[in-house]
Amino acid sequence: MNTGDYILAGLSLLLTALSAYSAALMLYAWEDAEKRERNTAPKNFVPPRLRFTVLLPARHEEAVIQDTIQRVVDLNYPRELVQALVVIEAGDSGTIAKVNEKLAVLHQAGINHVELVTFSDPPINKPHGLNIGLRMAKGEIVTIFDAEDEPHTNILQMINTVMSNENTPIVQCGVQLMNHGDKWFSALNVLEYFFWFKSRMHYHASVGMVPLGGNTVFMRREILEEMGGWDEHCLTEDADIGIRLSVMGVPIRVVYDDEYVTKEETPPTIEQFIKQRTRWNQGFLQVLAKGDWRKLPTLPQRLLAFYTLSFPLFQAATLIYLPVSIWMMLTVKMHIIAAMISTLPLYVLGLQYLISLVGLFEFTSIHKLKAGWLSPLRLLLAFLPFQWMLGFGAIRATWRYLKGKNNWEKTAHLGAHRTTSAHQNLAVNAPVLEAASGQQWSMVGGEWSSNIAATANDSLQSSVLPNSSGNDHRVSSTLFNAQLASRNTSRNTSMEDLNG
Repeated sequence: MNTGDYILAGLSLLLTALSAYSAALMLYAWEDAEKRERNTAPKNFVPPRLRFTVLLPARHEEAVIQDTIQRVVDLNYPRELVQALVVIEAGDSGTIAKVNEKLAVLHQAGINHVELVTFSDPPINKPHGLNIGLRMAKGEIVTIFDAEDEPHTNILQMINTVMSNENTPIVQCGVQLMNHGDKWFSALNVLEYFFWFKSRMHYHASVGMVPLGGNTVFMRREILEEMGGWDEHCLTEDADIGIRLSVMGVPIRVVYDDEYVTKEETPPTIEQFIKQRTRWNQGFLQVLAKGDWRKLPTLPQRLLAFYTLSFPLFQAATLIYLPVSIWMMLTVKMHIIAAMISTLPLYVLGLQYLISLVGLFEFTSIHKLKAGWLSPLRLLLAFLPFQWMLGFGAIRATWRYLKGKNNWEKTAHLGAHRTTSAHQNLAVNAPVLEAASGQQWSMVGGEWSSNIAATANDSLQSSVLPNSSGNDHRVSSTLFNAQLASRNTSRNTSMEDLNG
């Protein structure tokens, strides 16, 4: 074997090892019953106690924002314990108009715990909007839903139970893309989320290095405030804050229950997919260069962080390596051992395809969707082109990072994952405190202004606090769960009446 053979064999073995490790992480949650049990949500809920602030950052989301607001309103949790803030840049007049239109309908129904917050100071991106919302937050627990999200109606009940019973400060719940059959690449994009949240995130939590997701993550407000909120110049502010929390030694609980996932949609076009993946990859490179991960206390944590954050470079190298290795095998005289070793990454890709195929049928079975008898062939035909798209997104991210181009390339949302609209029956939900003010706040030049007199601020603050007596919520868990089941039955009956 000559020098070229050794180099090719070495690269092949490295890519094979990395790909095999990635395949092992896809299967982590299925290794034993204990890991599978950690995936499940509590079967019974404790009475509502925790106060939540829901942040809804949005930009050019006219097509989906009203439905998402309604789904937040429909969350099965006492409204006096929920503050919902829709955070929008002041120049986004289209989305603001849609939000105001929705708020007017809610106010007419006596629902006032949803507020519009606008800002005009830069940067115009999601983490800055989240920090604006954090300054307004009154709840003990702060959570995020993206503008197209479809959260489960009982997600706050579940989190209230987990955080109360386990005294954990951070909980990451599952997020799942749903429209697996829309585009040729949709099924593989759906499966990325399926394996990431259902399996790999649990491995990260077990090691103590968790790059958090961008939504359906629940964090104690005092911890966020202590950390100074989100990094406004990072394209993956979610992963960054997860790394910083891990460095601080804050325990992070991951809960993935198929019933309680927050549903989202795949990007509508190849261009949108590549831009989204470029942003994520570039954000990972930013966090890698930032270097907070080097402060993690143990070597396994640091190695996992390096592997995760440098993965875009691995994907870019894979895109370049595969055609080069195939060309060399066909045209260049190589030592037979080097030629055999150079094919190993292809075998691991084949293994990942088989895992993905099994995952597709499990996903569709769980969510009562149809995979179709041609699904294995469609998945096979899409598998390598999908890897090339990932690789191209990684190369593009690397190029943008080196060029210093850090502008936020937004992903369009159409609501393709929604099979039904959020219902408008506003009367059959948790209790409402009429004292809630329904204020709209704006930040201009670092100063807050409100559309309601300052005296109404006291009303806003009291609206998200529990009754001083606490009597409304001092009921037994058995009685509370019975009441919850009764409320769900009532809601379903009312929905049937509404649908005619």
